[in-house]
Amino acid sequence: MTRWPDPDARRRGTFAVLAVVVAWPLLVLAEFKPWQLFDGSNLAVMGGFLAGFLPPSTDPAFLALLGRATLETLAMATAGTALAWVIAVPFAFVMARSLSVSRIGPARRSVAGPAVRGLARGVMMVLRAIPEVVWALVIVRALGLGPAAGVLALAITYGGMLGKVYAEILESVDVRPARALLEAGSSRRMAFAYGLLPGAAPELVSYTVYRWECAVRASVVMGFVGAGGLGQLMDQSMKMLNGGEASMILATFLLLVLLADAFSAGLRRVLA
Repeated sequence: MTRWPDPDARRRGTFAVLAVVVAWPLLVLAEFKPWQLFDGSNLAVMGGFLAGFLPPSTDPAFLALLGRATLETLAMATAGTALAWVIAVPFAFVMARSLSVSRIGPARRSVAGPAVRGLARGVMMVLRAIPEVVWALVIVRALGLGPAAGVLALAITYGGMLGKVYAEILESVDVRPARALLEAGSSRRMAFAYGLLPGAAPELVSYTVYRWECAVRASVVMGFVGAGGLGQLMDQSMKMLNGGEASMILATFLLLVLLADAFSAGLRRVLA
């Protein structure tokens, strides 16, 4: 009888076969045909399109517009994340079971607590279920073109995301320090502030910075629906078939993402 060198090899193989069986119909339904990219005519079209990106535009007037659009993108991402934090914090405190009085301290259980937490979770689910691009498309119709629509769209969607993750982080924190403070005579508010939050603060800050980094990318995408910033400038350049301007915008966006990633990584090291 042949023995498998790895005891889990048969199980992994079974899972791999099942994954292929499940994924293949999905790929067919999505019309996933990557080999068409290497067709001769398609390669010629893509080559001609990419050739128009060189050299990047260095026109002073365009660079001035590019600098303003970059600042708009950063402002949109930062303001949107800040408003999302304002939305997320109170909902996270309501949703987190670890912050309920009946769990941390001596108190009678009631029906109101679970009902309020369920309602808050429902609100957060609705906010994050709709992509920020859709929110931006709706808000642009009300406020007109500009970064204000992007700020509100980010605040709504990211508020739901931050609220959900904040609550999960707070629920995973050890409640024993808070309980010890309560038993020593501390108020429940002080127990929350000095017993729960110190242990959760690094994860809360790390995830918030990560979401800000994602907001920088999302701000560019929302520009294509009129929310301003680099995305709107990119959309205008592409419609004018100006490849040089488009390549300079792409290079600026790449540099912006690299700087955002370096900033978030440095901040995580400081908080570690």
